[in-house]
Amino acid sequence: MSHTLGIRQAQKQKTRRALLDAALELLEGQSLSSLGLREVTRAVGVAPTAFYRHFRSVADLGVALVEEALDSLHPTIRTTVSTAGDGEERIARAVALIAAHVDAYPAHVRFITRERHGGVRPVREAIREQLARFAEEVGEALADDPVSAGWSEDDRLMLAQLYVDQMLATASLFLEALEAEAGPPERERVTRLAARRLRLIGIGRRHWLDGPAEGGRGIP
Repeated sequence: MSHTLGIRQAQKQKTRRALLDAALELLEGQSLSSLGLREVTRAVGVAPTAFYRHFRSVADLGVALVEEALDSLHPTIRTTVSTAGDGEERIARAVALIAAHVDAYPAHVRFITRERHGGVRPVREAIREQLARFAEEVGEALADDPVSAGWSEDDRLMLAQLYVDQMLATASLFLEALEAEAGPPERERVTRLAARRLRLIGIGRRHWLDGPAEGGRGIP
């Protein structure tokens, strides 16, 4: 009996995986809001009723894709704020990691960048919540960095959000280059641009507490 249950569970997981993979492939050329349930099940070769054994709706499938996509991106985001190495080494390593992640998971990156401001509210909210958690974790990591010593929790979180946003923006640029089948010159241009942006954040980070009583922030 247990052997039969194990086979059924394995088949269920296989079908679920196939639905997620089919959705990602179909989403290469369209948004989630235009994706139909029957379109996904047709691609997998299962009846539409089988879909509901795994997901309540296409939006529910989208939320599962959010979790999967951002789980793959999470280690990259955390590594980019590692305190190891000097500023330029850190920047070069961060940009290289993002480029490698896009090469490895283009469908995931495409899905997140497109649906982050897309028309499916549960998916949009799931992305926002996951990115907020990422920012909180990065903010905690920044608390151990001497450059951020003395910063308030709110300021560290603001900096963390800048890093997370920049990681996504850089991933989007590398994805555009990949999809356009651009050569090394375009990838190098994206690399230089991403490095300049991270360098600018780093300069602001080092001087955030400089200046008058309000920390030199220029905010009344």
